[in-house]
Amino acid sequence: MKLRRDVFQAIADPTRRTIISLVALQAMTPGAIAEEFNFSRQTVSRHIQILTECEILKQEQTGREIYYHLNPEKLKVIAEFIEPYRKMWDERFNTLEAIMKNQPNNL
Repeated sequence: MKLRRDVFQAIADPTRRTIISLVALQAMTPGAIAEEFNFSRQTVSRHIQILTECEILKQEQTGREIYYHLNPEKLKVIAEFIEPYRKMWDERFNTLEAIMKNQPNNL
């Protein structure tokens, strides 16, 4: 039985977040991704595997090379989860800003 992780487990690791940032800019081969880290290729490969299992990365074979692309649909799941919290904090900061503007300057 293959264990499938969710996107939140995948982005919990800073190395995987860095891989997402790299691949967001351009499709990359596993070797090119590994060159960005001071880890073994096997370690980077395991991180790529987890991101692929969660469908955050998609792979495409071009000739003999495999390229990893970002799957924006999966990132949308994360954004949708975070959005209510972003709105809540925006409202709180706007309220705080309004209070601060109404305070005398001699604080």
